[in-house]
Amino acid sequence: MSTSVEAYFDQDHGEHPIVVRRDEDMDALIDALLAQPFSNSMATLYVAERPLNAAGVPDHEFAIGVDAEDGVGSLWYMGAGGGWYSQGARSQRDEVYYCYMGNDRDFPADSVIPLELVRQAAKEFLANAGARPVAVAWQLCTPGNAAPAA
Repeated sequence: MSTSVEAYFDQDHGEHPIVVRRDEDMDALIDALLAQPFSNSMATLYVAERPLNAAGVPDHEFAIGVDAEDGVGSLWYMGAGGGWYSQGARSQRDEVYYCYMGNDRDFPADSVIPLELVRQAAKEFLANAGARPVAVAWQLCTPGNAAPAA
């Protein structure tokens, strides 16, 4: 069975998410995200074939934040093992945040990774049916670097 990912970064995606089935689709998704205004600089992704949890929501979330100006991004993964941020270089900016449908979502200052690594991890998320990608280093979400607010 092939895996498909449903992606959301615009209000219109609520009823009609972007469906990603191949690496080329993932590149197109990230390119589309990079072309958005900063108020839509983050996308959330879910594997369509995975079952919902007892609360009726996905048991996982993969979020991609992009900064087109600096050519970098950050990742967030939530699954059975908890919440995780990408571990990368310390940002030159005072704050690291991206916007999901106009809402700020904070990230740790050291979560910034090159866009090529963002793409690689996103393709791995697709290829491995929503498992946390191993292409990047991760840091566990702790009270000191709280999870992005939905």
